[in-house]
Amino acid sequence: MNESQPGPTLRELNSEDCYRLLASQQIGRLGVMAEHYPLIFPVNYAIDDGVVVFRTNPGLKLTAADGANVTFEVDQIDTIRRTGWSVVIRGLAEELSPEDRNDLIERTKATGVDPWVPGEHGHWIRIIPHSVSGRLIVPGELPPSFEPHGYL
Repeated sequence: MNESQPGPTLRELNSEDCYRLLASQQIGRLGVMAEHYPLIFPVNYAIDDGVVVFRTNPGLKLTAADGANVTFEVDQIDTIRRTGWSVVIRGLAEELSPEDRNDLIERTKATGVDPWVPGEHGHWIRIIPHSVSGRLIVPGELPPSFEPHGYL
């Protein structure tokens, strides 16, 4: 690394920046505890007044998340520039009641987010945040490009 060029830095993000980045994406990962293991499920989501909202089908994801403390993570990585960001929400997941659903369905549909996976997705889950944190990697001088040498 050149002495005059700074190295990479890791910067903590404030909650406003975290929510701005969350709103820029559609796919996140839901972390739950189930069957004696931490499990990770990709979900497409929307943000509604600081709350993560997604739809799911009946099954392990719904059973493990409803009423539980969960973790939700979204990131974006640029492997060429060696930069990226990650936002983590820790919070309480709960299935929405029919009274909550109608208004939320309309607001969520307005975001344009629909489940990618076919099937019945009639269960709406929201994650009420307990904490939101994020980090951003700002690159310094970039290293030489990686070139494989005969590896498959």
